[in-house]
Amino acid sequence: MASKREGKIFIISGPSGAGKGTLISEAVKELDDIEVSVSVTTRNIRKGESPGKSYYFVSDEEFDKKIKEDEFLEWAKVHSNRYGTLKKLVRNLLQSGKDLILELDVQGAISVKEKIPNSILIFILPPSDRELKKRLLERDTENQGDVGVRLRTAESELKFQNIYDYKIVNADLSQAKAELIGIINSIRKKD
Repeated sequence: MASKREGKIFIISGPSGAGKGTLISEAVKELDDIEVSVSVTTRNIRKGESPGKSYYFVSDEEFDKKIKEDEFLEWAKVHSNRYGTLKKLVRNLLQSGKDLILELDVQGAISVKEKIPNSILIFILPPSDRELKKRLLERDTENQGDVGVRLRTAESELKFQNIYDYKIVNADLSQAKAELIGIINSIRKKD
């Protein structure tokens, strides 16, 4: 009897406002046997988010305890909050044969790639700097100062795009979704 295939990790990164979350949620609607990892965060819940579905929202003390108990595959401080990926969640999903999407910042992506070298790195780019700023302002989840911080962070993250296996410019959601699905399916066919 053939053993069940172990799942693959697809790491999606890109600057805030590139449309990563929307792109991922649209793509997984059309893909079978794939899950989106739910990260742990110390940031406050935003309107429309659900604990355990969007993120696992924890206090700084709870996050520190998880670090001390080595529960994270990776964790990082991003925009004054901390985010982490739980090892146990990743291991369980991969062993079940499901593929896993991790939406991570650049430093988290590099960290996971070092630990799990066959992870696939995909970078999502905005169509332009102007469009990125427009998207950040329109989503109305940050104040003007936070938008400035996110734009400066985006500038530094964009410098790492060439270490990624694939890049997708998210100018048109349906086209970007088709590209993401195409990449995932092409990697799956290699198994």
